[in-house]
Amino acid sequence: MSSLIAENLTYSYSTNIPPALNKVSLKLEPGSLTALVGPNGAGKSTLLSLLQGINRPDQGEIKVDGSPLINNRCQVALMPQRGKLNWSFPITVEGLVSLGRVNHSKSTCCELEAALQRVGISHLSKRRLDSLSGGQQQRALLAKTLMNPANIFLLDEPCSALDPPAKEDFLIIIRQLADSGLTVFVSSHDWGTSLNAYDKVVVLDKIILASGSPQEVQEKLSSINYLRWKL
Repeated sequence: MSSLIAENLTYSYSTNIPPALNKVSLKLEPGSLTALVGPNGAGKSTLLSLLQGINRPDQGEIKVDGSPLINNRCQVALMPQRGKLNWSFPITVEGLVSLGRVNHSKSTCCELEAALQRVGISHLSKRRLDSLSGGQQQRALLAKTLMNPANIFLLDEPCSALDPPAKEDFLIIIRQLADSGLTVFVSSHDWGTSLNAYDKVVVLDKIILASGSPQEVQEKLSSINYLRWKL
């Protein structure tokens, strides 16, 4: 299993505006479930794109198992936000999940079935995406991501727009993934009690404001009177 270390990441979309991220450092360890929280515009999606290697930081470095990310990108997989996909596209669940195979090479039935079983939707494999509930669609998207030969998984707002039961079910699934030894990093707008399901919470607002257990983070933000906390 793999660990990821980011040190002093700074990134700007333009030289004429303030950085989207400024000197951000964090460590993700194997078998851990970590939440990344912050308000809109905090830089959460930007950070995930850097950690996956989609964009490169202006400053700082990212290492996977001690080696530069550029040499280990296959170890990091990103699950995009559900809203960025066209769920009316005429494709089945197994068709979508198969697309997660690196280089779009043909997947074996065992690999596909294992991914579907891991997220609990093997019985939905022949269903079209537009016939699924929001929670089922998120599971399908996660199964697609799990088709990557990665050990580090970055999930961008996976619980957004899910009702409480579906959110609870999804949290159970990603908890199981972390318990199996994978490194799971989840961005979220949720500042509520569901954060207690995570081993660690990182609060981002251009910079890292707090990092630690859910209780430690809440105490830290309260001590600095962070006005956007719980907004």
